[in-house]
Amino acid sequence: MTKPIQVGLIGLGRAGNGMHRNELRPRGDKFHFAAVCDIIEERTVPFTEEFGSRAYTKIEDLLADPEVELVTIATRSVDHFKHAKMALKAGKNVFLEKPFCMKTEQARELIALGSEPGGPHLYIRHNRRFEGGFETAMQIIDSGKLGDVYEIKLTRNGYQRRNDWQTISEFGGGQLLNWGPHIIDHSLRFCGGDYKTLYSSIKQVAAAGDCEDHIKIVFTGINGRIVDMEISGGVALPTPEYMIYGSRGAMISEGGKFHLRYLDPEVPLAKIEADPNTPGTGASFGNSEKLNWIEEDIPFSDGTTRIWDALYETIRFGKAFPVTLDQAAKVIDVIETVKKGTIFENN
Repeated sequence: MTKPIQVGLIGLGRAGNGMHRNELRPRGDKFHFAAVCDIIEERTVPFTEEFGSRAYTKIEDLLADPEVELVTIATRSVDHFKHAKMALKAGKNVFLEKPFCMKTEQARELIALGSEPGGPHLYIRHNRRFEGGFETAMQIIDSGKLGDVYEIKLTRNGYQRRNDWQTISEFGGGQLLNWGPHIIDHSLRFCGGDYKTLYSSIKQVAAAGDCEDHIKIVFTGINGRIVDMEISGGVALPTPEYMIYGSRGAMISEGGKFHLRYLDPEVPLAKIEADPNTPGTGASFGNSEKLNWIEEDIPFSDGTTRIWDALYETIRFGKAFPVTLDQAAKVIDVIETVKKGTIFENN
């Protein structure tokens, strides 16, 4: 049997303790918490008691641990670049929480460090690439049921008077760096990987601190598709997370499923031509033909933790990791562009 990957986890807050710990607990055959590190020593106790992890309060000490082969970084956003650079220079593979870093130039520096032949490797934790809704939406679009998909609306909104560190710019706060990397990544995938034009607007509506909690970004993808995304903590009546429009149908997310309405592919559409004549009195608008609609519900479930399985397959068996470093860097490039608050054309 293949030996579990020996993990050194840096940062034992909401992500490290609440997410990484819970997600790896049922994956003990693939990953083991060899060591953990946090400046608050008592946070290490649950790991030492449950996993027998070695505990450190200084990052340098964890990086010097010879048994640690993969360093997972779950510190505050503003520290991601510094901590990832330290780990890569220490020769450790790195799994870095989103956001990748604060600036594109930092992302490029880490990519250079984490992609040298024979050197340590860098992986970015865009775990919502494995989200059930996103994966199912991509599958339905690719199936052609909806025809030519020309517009997609993505939202993650609600009303929240948030006041934690993620509302403070000094620590890398704001929704652009919180939910932003996930939904921008989804948007770029729906755009064909890049965009022709981008419009954005960011505001502070309900949160404390000095950062944005309402984001609107509208992309025109290189595939010609419009992707309209919104992340907000200032919307009292939340909207569906997905609304997708195609030339032969549409779909909308409702809880853990998509509701689809599309034209029956078995029934051919008659050829129609525009009529320049003036309609008679009482004539209806549009075409009087009867359309054959199909309606169906397609369920989906959350699969975000499967990013660990993909990471294991990459490290142990050399399979390609599904989130490339260039894709992750492009997300940071978009975030930088949006922070400018201007209409921007990508030439």
